[in-house]
Amino acid sequence: MKLAYIALITLTCFSCINRKKTSENPKDTGIQSKILTPEFQTILDSAGVEGSILIYDLKDDTYYSNDFQWAAKGRLPASTFKITNSIIALETGVVENDSTLFKWNGEERSLKSWEQDLILREAFHYSCVPCYQDVARKIGAQRMSKYVSKLEYGAMDVDSTNIYMFWLEGESRINQFQQIDFLKRFYESELPISERTEMIMKRMMILEENENYTLRGKTGWSIRNGNNNGWFVGYMETENNTYFFATNVDPKPQFNMDLFPMIRKEVTLKAFIQMKLIN
Repeated sequence: MKLAYIALITLTCFSCINRKKTSENPKDTGIQSKILTPEFQTILDSAGVEGSILIYDLKDDTYYSNDFQWAAKGRLPASTFKITNSIIALETGVVENDSTLFKWNGEERSLKSWEQDLILREAFHYSCVPCYQDVARKIGAQRMSKYVSKLEYGAMDVDSTNIYMFWLEGESRINQFQQIDFLKRFYESELPISERTEMIMKRMMILEENENYTLRGKTGWSIRNGNNNGWFVGYMETENNTYFFATNVDPKPQFNMDLFPMIRKEVTLKAFIQMKLIN
Protein backbone atom coordinates (compact mmCIF):
# COMPACT_ATOMS: atom_id res chain seq x y z
CA MET A 1 0.00 0.00 0.00
CA LYS A 2 2.83 2.34 0.95
CA LEU A 3 4.68 1.60 -2.31
CA ALA A 4 1.51 2.28 -4.35
CA TYR A 5 1.08 5.64 -2.60
CA ILE A 6 4.69 6.67 -3.35
CA ALA A 7 4.27 5.67 -7.00
CA LEU A 8 1.09 7.75 -7.26
CA ILE A 9 2.82 10.82 -5.78
CA THR A 10 5.79 10.39 -8.15
CA LEU A 11 3.51 10.11 -11.21
CA THR A 12 1.53 13.19 -10.14
CA CYS A 13 4.72 15.25 -9.72
CA PHE A 14 6.05 14.09 -13.09
CA SER A 15 2.77 15.12 -14.77
CA CYS A 16 2.95 18.56 -13.14
CA ILE A 17 6.51 19.05 -14.38
CA ASN A 18 5.48 18.06 -17.91
CA ARG A 19 2.51 20.44 -17.94
CA LYS A 20 4.74 23.28 -16.76
CA LYS A 21 7.27 22.52 -19.48
CA THR A 22 4.56 22.50 -22.16
CA SER A 23 3.15 25.86 -21.09
CA GLU A 24 6.58 27.48 -20.79
CA ASN A 25 7.90 26.05 -24.07
CA PRO A 26 5.15 26.13 -26.73
CA LYS A 27 7.70 25.26 -29.43
CA ASP A 28 8.04 21.79 -27.91
CA THR A 29 4.41 21.05 -28.85
CA GLY A 30 4.51 22.64 -32.29
CA ILE A 31 1.61 24.89 -31.25
CA GLN A 32 2.13 28.64 -31.60
CA SER A 33 0.49 31.18 -29.34
CA LYS A 34 -2.23 33.36 -30.83
CA ILE A 35 -3.02 36.79 -29.45
CA LEU A 36 -6.17 38.59 -30.59
CA THR A 37 -5.23 42.21 -31.28
CA PRO A 38 -8.26 44.55 -31.53
CA GLU A 39 -5.97 47.49 -32.30
CA PHE A 40 -5.36 46.00 -35.76
CA GLN A 41 -9.12 46.14 -36.39
CA THR A 42 -9.12 49.83 -35.50
CA ILE A 43 -6.36 50.39 -38.07
CA LEU A 44 -8.37 48.61 -40.80
CA ASP A 45 -11.59 50.42 -39.90
CA SER A 46 -9.84 53.78 -40.12
CA ALA A 47 -8.44 52.82 -43.53
CA GLY A 48 -11.89 51.87 -44.90
CA VAL A 49 -11.06 48.21 -45.49
CA GLU A 50 -12.02 44.89 -43.91
CA GLY A 51 -9.82 41.87 -43.46
CA SER A 52 -6.97 40.63 -41.33
CA ILE A 53 -3.46 41.70 -40.40
CA LEU A 54 -1.47 38.65 -39.31
CA ILE A 55 1.98 39.14 -37.75
CA TYR A 56 4.23 36.35 -36.50
CA ASP A 57 6.94 36.99 -33.90
CA LEU A 58 9.70 34.49 -34.65
CA LYS A 59 11.47 34.72 -31.29
CA ASP A 60 8.29 34.34 -29.20
CA ASP A 61 6.64 31.90 -31.66
CA THR A 62 3.46 33.99 -31.45
CA TYR A 63 0.82 35.16 -33.94
CA TYR A 64 -1.00 38.49 -33.60
CA SER A 65 -4.17 39.30 -35.55
CA ASN A 66 -7.51 41.06 -35.39
CA ASP A 67 -9.27 38.16 -37.19
CA PHE A 68 -7.79 34.66 -37.15
CA GLN A 69 -10.78 33.22 -39.03
CA TRP A 70 -10.22 35.57 -41.96
CA ALA A 71 -6.50 34.70 -41.85
CA ALA A 72 -7.27 30.97 -42.14
CA LYS A 73 -9.40 31.32 -45.29
CA GLY A 74 -7.69 30.56 -48.60
CA ARG A 75 -7.63 33.18 -51.34
CA LEU A 76 -5.98 33.71 -54.71
CA PRO A 77 -2.32 34.61 -54.13
CA ALA A 78 -2.35 37.25 -56.90
CA SER A 79 1.06 38.90 -57.33
CA THR A 80 2.42 37.57 -54.03
CA PHE A 81 3.01 34.48 -56.19
CA LYS A 82 5.77 36.43 -57.95
CA ILE A 83 8.02 35.41 -55.06
CA THR A 84 7.43 31.73 -55.81
CA ASN A 85 7.34 32.26 -59.58
CA SER A 86 10.75 33.94 -59.39
CA ILE A 87 12.19 31.14 -57.25
CA ILE A 88 11.00 28.48 -59.69
CA ALA A 89 12.25 30.50 -62.69
CA LEU A 90 15.72 30.73 -61.12
CA GLU A 91 15.76 27.06 -60.11
CA THR A 92 14.75 25.87 -63.60
CA GLY A 93 17.05 28.27 -65.44
CA VAL A 94 14.17 30.10 -67.14
CA VAL A 95 15.85 33.27 -65.87
CA GLU A 96 19.56 33.52 -65.16
CA ASN A 97 19.48 36.10 -62.38
CA ASP A 98 17.65 39.25 -61.22
CA SER A 99 19.13 41.17 -64.17
CA THR A 100 17.54 38.95 -66.84
CA LEU A 101 15.95 41.26 -69.41
CA PHE A 102 12.30 41.22 -70.53
CA LYS A 103 11.94 43.08 -73.81
CA TRP A 104 8.74 45.06 -74.32
CA ASN A 105 7.10 44.23 -77.66
CA GLY A 106 5.57 47.69 -78.03
CA GLU A 107 2.00 46.57 -77.34
CA GLU A 108 -0.22 48.58 -75.00
CA ARG A 109 -0.31 47.25 -71.45
CA SER A 110 -2.54 47.85 -68.42
CA LEU A 111 0.07 50.04 -66.70
CA LYS A 112 2.48 52.52 -68.26
CA SER A 113 5.26 51.26 -65.99
CA TRP A 114 5.05 47.93 -67.83
CA GLU A 115 5.51 49.55 -71.26
CA GLN A 116 9.30 49.38 -71.24
CA ASP A 117 12.12 46.88 -71.17
CA LEU A 118 12.45 45.55 -67.62
CA ILE A 119 14.95 43.36 -65.85
CA LEU A 120 13.57 40.72 -63.47
CA ARG A 121 14.19 42.84 -60.38
CA GLU A 122 12.23 45.74 -61.90
CA ALA A 123 9.48 43.43 -63.17
CA PHE A 124 9.12 42.10 -59.62
CA HIS A 125 8.80 45.54 -58.03
CA TYR A 126 6.57 46.95 -60.80
CA SER A 127 4.54 43.73 -60.49
CA CYS A 128 4.62 43.30 -64.26
CA VAL A 129 1.96 40.68 -65.02
CA PRO A 130 2.92 40.18 -68.71
CA CYS A 131 6.56 39.58 -67.71
CA TYR A 132 5.62 36.90 -65.20
CA GLN A 133 3.09 35.35 -67.55
CA ASP A 134 5.99 34.87 -69.95
CA VAL A 135 8.02 33.31 -67.12
CA ALA A 136 5.19 30.93 -66.21
CA ARG A 137 4.72 29.80 -69.81
CA LYS A 138 8.43 29.03 -70.13
CA ILE A 139 8.40 27.06 -66.88
CA GLY A 140 5.40 25.11 -68.16
CA ALA A 141 2.47 23.52 -66.33
CA GLN A 142 4.19 20.25 -65.48
CA ARG A 143 7.29 21.82 -63.91
CA MET A 144 5.24 24.55 -62.23
CA SER A 145 2.91 22.01 -60.63
CA LYS A 146 5.88 19.92 -59.49
CA TYR A 147 7.64 22.89 -57.91
CA VAL A 148 4.66 24.43 -56.09
CA SER A 149 4.07 21.00 -54.58
CA LYS A 150 7.74 20.60 -53.70
CA LEU A 151 7.81 24.06 -52.09
CA GLU A 152 4.52 23.36 -50.27
CA TYR A 153 3.04 26.66 -51.42
CA GLY A 154 -0.70 26.72 -50.67
CA ALA A 155 -3.04 24.78 -52.96
CA MET A 156 -2.31 25.86 -56.52
CA ASP A 157 -4.52 24.64 -59.36
CA VAL A 158 -2.13 24.49 -62.32
CA ASP A 159 -2.59 22.96 -65.77
CA SER A 160 -1.80 23.76 -69.39
CA THR A 161 -5.00 25.79 -69.83
CA ASN A 162 -4.36 28.24 -66.98
CA ILE A 163 -0.56 28.38 -66.70
CA TYR A 164 -0.54 32.10 -67.50
CA MET A 165 -3.26 33.12 -64.99
CA PHE A 166 -3.69 30.49 -62.24
CA TRP A 167 -2.45 32.82 -59.50
CA LEU A 168 -4.85 35.60 -60.56
CA GLU A 169 -8.06 33.69 -61.24
CA GLY A 170 -9.51 30.23 -60.82
CA GLU A 171 -9.29 27.83 -57.90
CA SER A 172 -5.75 28.40 -56.58
CA ARG A 173 -5.77 29.26 -52.88
CA ILE A 174 -3.42 30.21 -50.08
CA ASN A 175 -4.22 31.62 -46.65
CA GLN A 176 -2.31 34.03 -44.46
CA PHE A 177 -0.87 31.36 -42.18
CA GLN A 178 0.41 29.47 -45.24
CA GLN A 179 1.97 32.64 -46.64
CA ILE A 180 3.88 33.15 -43.39
CA ASP A 181 4.86 29.48 -43.15
CA PHE A 182 6.32 29.65 -46.67
CA LEU A 183 8.21 32.88 -45.94
CA LYS A 184 9.51 31.51 -42.65
CA ARG A 185 10.88 28.40 -44.37
CA PHE A 186 12.42 30.64 -47.03
CA TYR A 187 14.02 32.89 -44.40
CA GLU A 188 15.40 29.94 -42.43
CA SER A 189 16.84 28.31 -45.58
CA GLU A 190 14.48 25.33 -45.28
CA LEU A 191 13.11 25.45 -48.83
CA PRO A 192 14.54 22.85 -51.24
CA ILE A 193 16.27 25.50 -53.36
CA SER A 194 19.86 26.49 -54.04
CA GLU A 195 21.77 28.95 -51.88
CA ARG A 196 22.24 31.08 -55.01
CA THR A 197 18.48 31.34 -55.66
CA GLU A 198 17.87 32.20 -52.01
CA MET A 199 20.52 34.93 -52.08
CA ILE A 200 19.15 36.48 -55.28
CA MET A 201 15.58 36.46 -53.95
CA LYS A 202 16.47 37.93 -50.57
CA ARG A 203 18.24 40.77 -52.33
CA MET A 204 15.41 41.26 -54.83
CA MET A 205 12.65 41.34 -52.20
CA ILE A 206 14.04 44.32 -50.25
CA LEU A 207 11.49 47.16 -50.08
CA GLU A 208 13.07 49.29 -47.36
CA GLU A 209 16.40 49.19 -45.58
CA ASN A 210 17.59 51.51 -42.82
CA GLU A 211 19.50 51.42 -39.54
CA ASN A 212 16.45 50.08 -37.66
CA TYR A 213 15.07 47.37 -39.94
CA THR A 214 15.08 45.67 -43.32
CA LEU A 215 11.69 45.10 -44.90
CA ARG A 216 11.20 42.45 -47.58
CA GLY A 217 7.91 41.62 -49.24
CA LYS A 218 5.44 41.66 -52.10
CA THR A 219 1.96 43.04 -52.64
CA GLY A 220 -0.85 41.34 -54.57
CA TRP A 221 -4.23 42.34 -55.98
CA SER A 222 -6.91 40.09 -57.47
CA ILE A 223 -10.38 40.87 -58.79
CA ARG A 224 -12.80 37.92 -58.68
CA ASN A 225 -16.46 38.29 -59.64
CA GLY A 226 -16.04 42.05 -59.32
CA ASN A 227 -14.63 41.78 -55.79
CA ASN A 228 -11.22 43.28 -55.05
CA ASN A 229 -8.83 41.54 -52.67
CA GLY A 230 -5.40 42.79 -51.67
CA TRP A 231 -2.29 41.25 -50.12
CA PHE A 232 0.94 42.42 -48.53
CA VAL A 233 3.25 39.64 -47.38
CA GLY A 234 6.85 39.50 -46.25
CA TYR A 235 9.06 39.88 -43.22
CA MET A 236 10.87 42.58 -41.29
CA GLU A 237 14.26 41.99 -39.74
CA THR A 238 15.27 44.12 -36.76
CA GLU A 239 18.48 43.93 -34.72
CA ASN A 240 17.03 41.42 -32.25
CA ASN A 241 14.15 39.64 -34.01
CA THR A 242 12.31 38.89 -37.25
CA TYR A 243 8.60 39.48 -37.78
CA PHE A 244 6.66 37.85 -40.60
CA PHE A 245 3.43 39.36 -41.90
CA ALA A 246 0.55 38.56 -44.21
CA THR A 247 -2.08 41.25 -44.59
CA ASN A 248 -5.23 40.51 -46.59
CA VAL A 249 -7.96 43.10 -47.12
CA ASP A 250 -11.08 43.90 -49.12
CA PRO A 251 -12.16 47.51 -49.75
CA LYS A 252 -15.42 48.58 -48.11
CA PRO A 253 -18.18 50.15 -50.26
CA GLN A 254 -17.35 53.68 -51.45
CA PHE A 255 -13.65 53.07 -50.90
CA ASN A 256 -11.40 55.23 -53.10
CA MET A 257 -9.70 52.52 -55.18
CA ASP A 258 -6.89 54.92 -56.12
CA LEU A 259 -5.66 54.37 -52.56
CA PHE A 260 -5.79 50.56 -52.68
CA PRO A 261 -2.23 50.00 -54.01
CA MET A 262 -0.72 51.79 -51.00
CA ILE A 263 -3.25 50.94 -48.27
CA ARG A 264 -2.13 47.31 -47.91
CA LYS A 265 1.40 48.30 -46.97
CA GLU A 266 0.25 51.31 -44.96
CA VAL A 267 -2.00 49.34 -42.58
CA THR A 268 0.74 46.74 -42.05
CA LEU A 269 3.31 49.36 -41.09
CA LYS A 270 0.77 50.97 -38.75
CA ALA A 271 0.37 47.59 -37.07
CA PHE A 272 4.14 47.44 -36.57
CA ILE A 273 4.04 50.94 -35.09
CA GLN A 274 1.16 49.94 -32.80
CA MET A 275 3.29 47.00 -31.59
CA LYS A 276 6.17 49.46 -31.00
CA LEU A 277 8.40 47.55 -33.39
CA ILE A 278 9.13 50.64 -35.51
CA ASN A 279 8.59 54.39 -35.03
